[in-house]
Amino acid sequence: MVDFSLWDILRNLLLAARWTVALSLVAFIGGGLVGLALLVARTARWPGAQTFVAGYVQLFQGTPLLMQLFLAYFGLALFGVDTSAWVSAALALTLYTSAFLCEIWRGCVASVPKGQWEAAQSLALSFAEQLRYVVLPQATRIAIAPTVGFLVQVIKGTALASVIGFVELTKAGTMITNATFQPFLVYSCVALMYFALCFPVSLTARRLERKLNAVR
Repeated sequence: MVDFSLWDILRNLLLAARWTVALSLVAFIGGGLVGLALLVARTARWPGAQTFVAGYVQLFQGTPLLMQLFLAYFGLALFGVDTSAWVSAALALTLYTSAFLCEIWRGCVASVPKGQWEAAQSLALSFAEQLRYVVLPQATRIAIAPTVGFLVQVIKGTALASVIGFVELTKAGTMITNATFQPFLVYSCVALMYFALCFPVSLTARRLERKLNAVR
């Protein structure tokens, strides 16, 4: 048993929390870019694109994130690709996030009245121009609140990265618990830190939703 003061516990958890934030940002930004590309491919009605994107979304939404992390970490090694826990966690969470964001944004695009598409077509706008100038500005207003809200799920999802050895907040809590034998104190601090990360995001999403509903 190692003697840790409360400050020692908090300091080590805060250091690990940096990696939780970093992983969340990488997964959210990377997932957003991939999700946007999938959305465009699905909306453009390219041959085979709708089937591929629908299958992609169902695959990542229909399988546990934990299993996806295992496959990213151990599966790539079977093909001779040597990856670190950080790369595997970032890859798995990015693909997981992209599937959900693509589906969220698809619903937002679908909520734009069909007449808006027809009006854009009557102006002889290309598909890219229709998206850029007519559809996406309207869909973005609807998508902001659920997109920000999903960031909470991404932050909490990073806790599963501990199973492949990535030292983030949850993994650090486990390691400190094994050294101090004070699980209640340590995990209470971990829970409070997750709350400190997630609550402002949830509050922001709620305020954005109210604001956008008021504008309508």
